[in-house]
Amino acid sequence: MAFVQNFPFFSIILSMFAGIVSSVLPAKAAKWLNTFVISAVGVMSLVLLRFLSATGRPFVYWMGHFPAPWGNEIRAGLLEAGMAVVFCVIMLLSMLGGRKKLLQEVEYSKHNLYYILTDLLLSSLLAMIYTNDLFTAYVFVEINTIAACGLIMIRQNGRTIEAAVRYMIMSLLGSGLFLIGLCMIYTLTGHLLMSNIQDAVAQLFADGAYTVPLLTTIGLMSAGLAIKSALFPFHSWLPDAYGYSTVSSAAMLSSLVSKGYIFLLIKIIYRVIGFEIFTQSKIINIFFVFGLMGMIFGSLSAMRENDIRRMISFSSVAQIGYIYMGFGLGTTLGMVASVYHIISHAATKSLLFISAIGLTDVSHGSRKFHDLTGAAYRNKIAGIGFTVGSLSMVGMPMFSGFVSKLLFSQAAVGHTIKMLPTLIVLGISTILNAIYFLKTVIRIYVPDHRQGGESIPLGAEKVYALTIICFIAFNVALGMLSQPIESWILAGLSMFG
Repeated sequence: MAFVQNFPFFSIILSMFAGIVSSVLPAKAAKWLNTFVISAVGVMSLVLLRFLSATGRPFVYWMGHFPAPWGNEIRAGLLEAGMAVVFCVIMLLSMLGGRKKLLQEVEYSKHNLYYILTDLLLSSLLAMIYTNDLFTAYVFVEINTIAACGLIMIRQNGRTIEAAVRYMIMSLLGSGLFLIGLCMIYTLTGHLLMSNIQDAVAQLFADGAYTVPLLTTIGLMSAGLAIKSALFPFHSWLPDAYGYSTVSSAAMLSSLVSKGYIFLLIKIIYRVIGFEIFTQSKIINIFFVFGLMGMIFGSLSAMRENDIRRMISFSSVAQIGYIYMGFGLGTTLGMVASVYHIISHAATKSLLFISAIGLTDVSHGSRKFHDLTGAAYRNKIAGIGFTVGSLSMVGMPMFSGFVSKLLFSQAAVGHTIKMLPTLIVLGISTILNAIYFLKTVIRIYVPDHRQGGESIPLGAEKVYALTIICFIAFNVALGMLSQPIESWILAGLSMFG
């Protein structure tokens, strides 16, 4: 076994160990440890991605060198390693971009707790990416939920506590459904290892045995993860959770937490149930309908908002709808489009949240559109970042959002029933995106002749400016290098099977 094959295990354990060590460290030391761990995991994931690209096949790592069921398994392929790289890059930039605001929004005595929660969040995301055991995935789903809830309420004001309670209620509902489905599939198959479950499920479907219980199981697990990832209409917790938490928390929650649950759902579709069986179950039709509804109603809710943070939050509801709509097409191209949109949305939404806080800081801290007039002149780098993020969300060429919408359109073309609804709703959603995002861009670039907030020179906040520049470069790279990224996603999905 090559040494690099230990890296998935090292990444998970290093993140968990960092959380434990941070509990006895002062805030400054915990901050640097957190930065080091995210960077180290990102580098290990990148090395692993290059190794897997060279070998062209996934591998299974036995924790403790004991095979299942006595030991636990980690499975790494192209898609897993690549997604780990993306998650680490976005988490690192989100932490750096919101670090200054953390000093203002969170009591200094709780800073090391913030970094503990971030380390646990990274560990749980990596475990959901790499694990080959369904029950282990559930355990880390719960760790992820607790860490995310802590990141919401650590700001300690009335709105964040209310948002955390809402998040916890909905998230526990999703977790409960997922656990019930897990128990049922264990009862039916006698396995918890994903590959073993897939073989048993395929045999049961071939024999025509336990068809209704199997369909119920698939539905419960899918519904549980859909609720946790805020698929419409289970999104009521999302605007407050994203809108009132710290800026780093909002960036990570919108870009990583919901995407971790969706990535686990993709693994279940391919490695637990089997893609063909899942498409035959007709659950994809439910995903398709709710996805289309989310694209429309999420955008309509965003249009009605007068708060820039809540507007960006409601936009996430629409973008999650895109992903589930791609699942609902029931084709490989639809899955490729959805995976690409996971990455595109993660990169763009973090950029928007980080940029928005720079605009509100120079507008007397107000998040209302009227007070943001001319904010892009007072904080130029934040204005540029928000503009780029908005153009990407609308789907302008050269940015990642354009490629996402193009892929969804291509995936829909030729589908006998779903092509027309998909193209119509894509068009309507794009128009709605343009209305509320470009309206905001125009607002921040309208000269303000009143007494505005304090202006920030272009090079005054070097770390913040560098973060936005990196996010912009990442977004443009996704838009300009879409072909190799699509090939990587397609190869990764083929390894899932």
